[in-house]
Amino acid sequence: MRYAKSSDHFTPLRLFLNRLRTFSCLLPLAAIAASAQPPQVFGYRDFTQQAKWDSVFMAVPDAKLAGQHLKTLTSAPHWASSPEDYATAVYVADKFKAAGLQTEIVPYKVLLNKPVSILIEAFDANGKQLMSGPTPEHVDPKKHGGDPFQDDPRILPAFNGSSPSGDVTGEVVYANYGELADFKKLAEMGISVKDKIVLVRYGANFRGVKVYIAQQYGAKGVLIYSDPADDGYFRGDTYPKGPFRPDSAVQRGSVQFLPIYPGDPETPGIASTPDLPDSQRIPADKLQNNQPSIPVNPLSYKDAAPILKCLGGAESPRNWQGALPFTYHLGAGGPANASTSKVTVHMHLEQDTALRTIWDVIGKIPGTDPAQKDDWIVAGNHRDAWVYGAVDPNSGTAAMLETVHGLGDLLKQGWKPKRTIVIGSWDAEEEGLMGSTEWAEQHAKELNHAVAYFNTDVGVAGPDFGAAAVPSLKQFVREVTKEVPSPKGGTVYEQWKKTQEANERTGDASTRGGPSRFNAQVENDVRVRDLGSGSDYTPFIQHLGVPSTDIGSEGPYGVYHSVFDNYNWFTKFADPTFVYEQQQARVFGLEVLHMADADVLPYDYQLYGKEIVNYLETAQKRAATAKLTLDFTAALAAANRFAAAGTAIRTRQTAPPTHAAALNQSLRGAETALLNPEGLPKRPWYKHTIYAPGEFTGYAAVVIPGVTEGIEAADASRAQTQLTSLADALNRSAAILESAAK
Repeated sequence: MRYAKSSDHFTPLRLFLNRLRTFSCLLPLAAIAASAQPPQVFGYRDFTQQAKWDSVFMAVPDAKLAGQHLKTLTSAPHWASSPEDYATAVYVADKFKAAGLQTEIVPYKVLLNKPVSILIEAFDANGKQLMSGPTPEHVDPKKHGGDPFQDDPRILPAFNGSSPSGDVTGEVVYANYGELADFKKLAEMGISVKDKIVLVRYGANFRGVKVYIAQQYGAKGVLIYSDPADDGYFRGDTYPKGPFRPDSAVQRGSVQFLPIYPGDPETPGIASTPDLPDSQRIPADKLQNNQPSIPVNPLSYKDAAPILKCLGGAESPRNWQGALPFTYHLGAGGPANASTSKVTVHMHLEQDTALRTIWDVIGKIPGTDPAQKDDWIVAGNHRDAWVYGAVDPNSGTAAMLETVHGLGDLLKQGWKPKRTIVIGSWDAEEEGLMGSTEWAEQHAKELNHAVAYFNTDVGVAGPDFGAAAVPSLKQFVREVTKEVPSPKGGTVYEQWKKTQEANERTGDASTRGGPSRFNAQVENDVRVRDLGSGSDYTPFIQHLGVPSTDIGSEGPYGVYHSVFDNYNWFTKFADPTFVYEQQQARVFGLEVLHMADADVLPYDYQLYGKEIVNYLETAQKRAATAKLTLDFTAALAAANRFAAAGTAIRTRQTAPPTHAAALNQSLRGAETALLNPEGLPKRPWYKHTIYAPGEFTGYAAVVIPGVTEGIEAADASRAQTQLTSLADALNRSAAILESAAK
């Protein structure tokens, strides 16, 4: 047996394929009964042989081995570019090689800051010191087992990637989550943040966007803390008793201006290879639109509490109140007789900012179909972590390694993919999607033919499956999950649907991939969300137009980006027996297998068209509400043309020609046609006309972003220009589909 029986609760089944193999049954009983007549799966003329390979593959990913991978990968802090980070690259490369993949470790040189000295001090109006930190991340070793990893001397001080050095002192203003609406609200209340230090809490938007906005409003520094309302004791028991953030835990993270562009800050659009001449780099002192110019640092709620408690001025709007046990004030404003107690903070940050080497690990299985071997399937996960990174990202790496294990076994049994498979273990994702972005920029020409990018990042944080995808791959993800057994019983799809329905009844719907703006609701099926940003699919779909998905298994994950995201937390609260690691390896692997060997690319342009029409109709209503005079006629006509072409090509896909290479080329080209070579206003690196991270959201997807953001900015000229660009892209794509549908 390849895995312990105790980790799989399914009926035994014997399969004869090339040789007799015995393993735990992988299909629900209904599927077993129908195994003589495998279901027809979109993209295949006959799914019989693929069903056999799927069954052989799914027997291989091993829960126990996944746990061993995770334990090894999280044995030491492995911040990007560190010796420990390189050791994880070697480990992953060895596993790739053992499975029979053509493997290489690919270095890049990227700009990273490393903390030398971090000091945050707060004083009340009388000069009394309120706090001096950051306080070390520490839980009582005598309570609930403590934490065995918290005292490793290799742990870096809590810091924000991309923060500059700085020594600033200023009065504090509390600005809630640091959303654009929050800063506008302060301005409406007559409160200026100019030359102030802004204190904001994590959540609602990407941390770099908080800084991006604060800087525009004139702040001289930013402190970002985790409020217990969002992931601490207000949500449940804190670690080590429960899964939520203890008072000393700090959420690290990059504050690069990700919505402008990701990757190495000095080389947007160019691969930052070790031999890249300095003349092709933007000098560090010229990085004005991608990097903060003011110092930024994270705090625990243990360190933020004394600051917030002492703040006077106006009471915060009541929906700005967090869960600390006192009333939150803004630090300024209020009636003349209100308390005007000021808090002054001194930030002293010393950063060693330099070009540092990072390492991607790339494994390849060459395709065998001469007409389609250049149509790559790329699947990836990042490997670097702020500290140990058990959930983020190495739960994904462990699952990916068991996917590779399964692919290796198929190779040994004679399977060969039609299309080339590329597996990427990316580095420095936490610093700004650097490893994936540099590799994608280096291989942009080849990726013009790539038919899919499959991502996993926070692979397992708990038992609840979630996914995000471009509309053309939403049904593809659903079909894959209908084939994979869930540790809860039934299939992953069935459990996914049950969980989502329960969450929606309680108002706690999953937001994996970020809640999209104006997400279309045009299907009566389990919801697959839109792709925003914050993980490694970004350069593939939003810069190069490679259709992408992102999967994970979610849960009450309160220790994100802290010391406590470690093996001990994972085995107590996420996946003690690693059965969800096994599940995710199977889902990830079937995505790869089905896309590698499908006769016709299983893109659903019919759904894509419906969603885009919905996006435009919603935008038209919002423009009317905003009293903007815009002409949607051409864009709506193009969207309806694209939708009609999507319906026509769907019919063609269900009855494809024997040799479908030309049809597949058209299907793939229709996605590329949705790119605007000029990119989005103010951020031309992002070229997709349908999806991008929002300029003021970062994580969450903004649909038809050029148009939507023009409307939100009340800029009619900009919105109309973007409507024209959108119409042009939709007409280009529709023409490709119409020609192929004939």
